[in-house]
Amino acid sequence: MTDQPSNQQSTAVQPKSSQEKKGLRGRDFVNIGIFTAIYFVLNFICMLLGGFHPALWVFMPALIALIAGTPYMLMCAKVQKVGAVLIMGIITALVYFVTGMFTPFIIILMLVCCVIAEAIRAATKFKSFWGDAFSYAVFGLGMCGSPLPIWTMRDAFFEQIQSQGMSAEYVATLASITGDAMLPVMLIATFACGIVGALIARALFRKHFVKAGLV
Repeated sequence: MTDQPSNQQSTAVQPKSSQEKKGLRGRDFVNIGIFTAIYFVLNFICMLLGGFHPALWVFMPALIALIAGTPYMLMCAKVQKVGAVLIMGIITALVYFVTGMFTPFIIILMLVCCVIAEAIRAATKFKSFWGDAFSYAVFGLGMCGSPLPIWTMRDAFFEQIQSQGMSAEYVATLASITGDAMLPVMLIATFACGIVGALIARALFRKHFVKAGLV
């Protein structure tokens, strides 16, 4: 007789507990904010390196995917819910766009890639390392919105960057190395570097992934 109320009470509490796990909460937003800030700093460093040589700028998305996997993967381990990836990607894209560094292509492509990345994580129930790794590889393609205008609006783009102070030598070199074949190379390299970046993150922080049930 005394056990029955206790069982009823635990049953009543259970839906509330599972409901709490579904939506993003205060601690989730804190984790997302921290890892987004780290991701953006690494991202920004790679963007600055692009000023040294046009090839570094064309392959900037691949370089970002390679070195910025750790904050993304740790965020995925900490926040196993829908919305985390979308917030990280849109904040990064908006900061770049608002500061005038990139075209609207980065917002559009990042949004599409974030939605796909979220779908991959949801399909693997947020508990798969490889699900998160492939979501990161797709997420990384969002930064390809930065060099994408080279192919989609070529003449206008080169005129714009030259008017903004890029040297004629830099613009000429960039034009010479960005033929039609370079676009798929950039996309494939970015995706591949995303997988490698996720593996680097797992090697560095394996304990966190074990604790989160990802390995």
